Amino acid sequence: MSQQDNGTVENGQLHDDIENLPSNTSGNRPFASVLETNMTRRKVMAGSLTVAATSFLAPTASAGWGWRHKKHNKELVSFKPVAIEDVVDTTMPTISEDYQYEVLIPWGTPIEPGATAEYNGDPNTRPTSAEAALQTGLGHDGMWFFPMDQRKKLAYGKHYRMRNDLGMLCVNHEYGNNSHALGKSAPESLEDVRVSQNIHGVSVLKLKQTRRNGWKVVKSKNTRRITVNTPVAFSGPAAASELLQNPNGNIALGTVNNCGSGATPWGTYLTCEENFNGYFGANGLLVPTEEQQRYGFSDSGFGYGWHLFDKRFDLTDEDYANEQNRFGWIVEIDPFDGTQKPVKRTALGRFKHEAIAIAESSNGRIAAYMGDDQRFDYCYKYVSDKAWEHAIAEGESPLDKGSLFVAKFNDDGTGEWMELTIDNPILAERFESQAEVLIYARLASDLLGATPMDRPEWTTIGTSGEVFWTLTNNTNRSEANAANPEAPNSDGHIIRTRDSGDHLGNDFTWDIYLIASSTRGTEAVFTDPDAAWADPYGRLFIGTDGGQPDGLQDQLVVFDTNKETPEPKRLLVGVSSDEITGFTITPDQRTAFVNIQHPGNGDPSATSFPAAFDGTTIPRDCTLVITRKDGGIIGS
Repeated sequence: MSQQDNGTVENGQLHDDIENLPSNTSGNRPFASVLETNMTRRKVMAGSLTVAATSFLAPTASAGWGWRHKKHNKELVSFKPVAIEDVVDTTMPTISEDYQYEVLIPWGTPIEPGATAEYNGDPNTRPTSAEAALQTGLGHDGMWFFPMDQRKKLAYGKHYRMRNDLGMLCVNHEYGNNSHALGKSAPESLEDVRVSQNIHGVSVLKLKQTRRNGWKVVKSKNTRRITVNTPVAFSGPAAASELLQNPNGNIALGTVNNCGSGATPWGTYLTCEENFNGYFGANGLLVPTEEQQRYGFSDSGFGYGWHLFDKRFDLTDEDYANEQNRFGWIVEIDPFDGTQKPVKRTALGRFKHEAIAIAESSNGRIAAYMGDDQRFDYCYKYVSDKAWEHAIAEGESPLDKGSLFVAKFNDDGTGEWMELTIDNPILAERFESQAEVLIYARLASDLLGATPMDRPEWTTIGTSGEVFWTLTNNTNRSEANAANPEAPNSDGHIIRTRDSGDHLGNDFTWDIYLIASSTRGTEAVFTDPDAAWADPYGRLFIGTDGGQPDGLQDQLVVFDTNKETPEPKRLLVGVSSDEITGFTITPDQRTAFVNIQHPGNGDPSATSFPAAFDGTTIPRDCTLVITRKDGGIIGS
């Protein structure tokens, strides 16, 4: 997810233009030219999806939730959608009349009762760094709900029914600009930087539902905030690389710009570091290396100014020469053990990770699908060497030993997963080790001729093992074609792939599930698909990130993927200038959590959400708890 592709102003600059400026100069064939010859073969792909589904543990069913597939006699997505004319107040969300929501954990909520004071949006103050370290942060994004008895589920098997009213919620805090977090355009001290740093990261919270008071944060020994200054560990092929060591000798700290997320079959949380480059800057003359250019580093970053007071983020400080390489990873967090350090899994490669979806093959090995969210960057897959249960039994992580691949899309609707390995002579000529290949995965992918894409973001696994990829947009796209005649591509699209070999093969087929521009002029219009989650029955939930047509704000829409023709139904519309991010659900699928990110872009003249609009109260990112009024399954 990004800070919007419609030109959000941050500190006097077009924030998104800085963030998503293409850094891929490889000259690999643009995806637009491949699209031109592909759309006629949707029926071929549709036929391949009729193959009987194998057993998958993806974001829909990971962590051993044990979904039971049932036949439905009624329409799968039958709720009354929000009509365009129903959205009359952009200071508050609008939800389907069949649904209701409650507000949970807005920015500044103590991570457990009594931990610190609560920030309520007072425009005359902001949290201190000490307070921010014990509060939920800004930029609510990817998240996952872990029932408290989930480990019992893993032990007792599929027939064990988990609780739906008590669990750990892990929530990403992607970003918060200075004017929102600090009330000023730039930091003026190290304390200001620490406040900014502490509103980023991840919150790990314990939630309980009560009949009288709804969902509440309660105490837990595992409650914690993970910020850019939290000790972390590195694991996998690049963990011992000199490229992750600084002359200063400082220990590895922190995670930042935590965007999308995922969960593992063994019950841990995966948080994804996306636009990490924007937090670095230069106090001296910066002459970017090839590697720095490819990852988008610059002398001023996104204007956060951390480098002015924190040497770790100064690209010209030789004592911290490799600090930048410590970011851009997927980080594993154990929600049930607060004593464990977050672990950066280097086998999954370093790039602008948006989210991750894990599928389990019939032999227990896992495949993880990941997008690199920048214009003209790539789609990736990781495959473990061993079945995940065997690896864990042997004291190994399934995310440490395996192979990383990058996608090449062919004109005929087929594709190839190309392995990023030092054993390839093309890569061996450029890199000295597998660790270096992984640390500079973008450069390695360039050399293999991967297909540049239109900002690959979230991934999710469908009921038959197909993978849905959201490609939010690409305003730098210049080639028009019959399938997507817009140039630039301002609306985005959704791609559907299916791998050979039960997710383990090197080949795949693909088609375009939806061109978002095709919904323009209809009541179901939506653009800029981003957050994605597929349930076990065939529903696909999509949250949007970008200026929506017809006066709408960002939305949450639902598809019935069992239908041949995609028909989005609008479940939720957000507030002014927000983004709909993240999606997670309870085991019974009757309570969903979705995030309202950067409401009003922090401007109280646009909205005071979640407070009633008064024009002065600072809006705060928050989580919405969504339920059907009749107690039914979410999306139905």
